[in-house]
Amino acid sequence: MRIVRRLEELGAALEGARAEAASAFGDGEVFVEPYIEDGRHVEVQILADTHGTVWALGTRDCSLQRRHQKVIEEAPAPGLSPGLEEELRTLAARAARAVSYVGAGTVEFLVADDKAHFLEMNTRLQVEHPVTEAVFDVDLVALQIAVAEGQPLPASPPHARGHAVEARLYAEDPAQDWAPQTGTLHRLTVPGVRLDTGYEDGDEIGVHYDAMLAKAVAHAPTRAEAIRKLAGALERAQIHGPTTNRTLLVNSLRHAEFTTAAMNTAFYDRHLTSLTSTPPDPHAPLAAALADAHGRSRFGAGAMCRRSRR
Repeated sequence: MRIVRRLEELGAALEGARAEAASAFGDGEVFVEPYIEDGRHVEVQILADTHGTVWALGTRDCSLQRRHQKVIEEAPAPGLSPGLEEELRTLAARAARAVSYVGAGTVEFLVADDKAHFLEMNTRLQVEHPVTEAVFDVDLVALQIAVAEGQPLPASPPHARGHAVEARLYAEDPAQDWAPQTGTLHRLTVPGVRLDTGYEDGDEIGVHYDAMLAKAVAHAPTRAEAIRKLAGALERAQIHGPTTNRTLLVNSLRHAEFTTAAMNTAFYDRHLTSLTSTPPDPHAPLAAALADAHGRSRFGAGAMCRRSRR
């Protein structure tokens, strides 16, 4: 991906994108589209069977990203006007029907100024599908298999309930330009929420796979409750081993721009430094004073014991 802001930059950007794509995918075809500077990344989960039924299972917001890869996702996407919400679902279902799509998939948009701009369609389940499962109380993997076997979907999808938020836990150091981290994962527990992971305690985290260790998902009646639940669970998590982005996730979930649904895809460009810095501990002076007093108390008791033995 190359962002072109001046016409004279176009030639070099096209050549660079073409060469990179040809090397990585064996296909140097390049698409040119408008660049939405401060948009939100909003997508619609669809599921379609071989009998003509297409479900559009609400929206998801995936605006918190680093290097165009998602970090925190939620369902439904907050703050959309009812008209835009309906338009996104309609467009996603229409796209699926236009190509006679069968199976699970995601239609993705960039949203700015209450307008939807088509981004792409992913013809598969994505990492963030658990937030949709939580809100609609469905098993998308089981439904996808049923559809592949030719079974029909019910005419209408289930109703949505509540709100769900997912955070991707990465073995990386956001403060060091998102550098991947390696080593032994001694312990990984996140209490009170759904935790999807392929790792077990004692596994080695290497360099040959994606840095994601797990995804943690919280569901609650309201968005505010789901955010608090997930942030609290991550804060209490036991993660022993390589450096992770846990602190970044907790701080992101509690950031005013996120809690008020005012975020967009440039969130980390604006706030990364503040989100990764460790604030001074306000209780440090008191802890130091208590430790000093405890040490003096122990010394005094020892002196009295020596005197008593004399």
